[in-house]
Amino acid sequence: MAQLTLRLDDDLARHLKAKAAEEGRSVNALVVSGLRALVDPDFAGDEADRLRERLRQAGLLYEPPPLNRPRQDPELLAQARAAAGKGTLLSDIVSQDRGD
Repeated sequence: MAQLTLRLDDDLARHLKAKAAEEGRSVNALVVSGLRALVDPDFAGDEADRLRERLRQAGLLYEPPPLNRPRQDPELLAQARAAAGKGTLLSDIVSQDRGD
């Protein structure tokens, strides 16, 4: 598990300690949940949703762009799957090139 050292101003540190005590958990647990909500869209729960919305409103939430993949033609995909694994093995081609 990685450890991270942060420099916080005294007011922020006091607020974090007070918030953690109010919620009955450690400062570490509070900060980890906040960081997880910042970077992991799958982090679920009402608290995470509220935090994510606050970060979004503050312009601090990273939201990865959607993947713009072209739609696959099911027939072409089926043909590709059927052809997969057929043909000459790469190891055989290398061996032939070496004269093995």
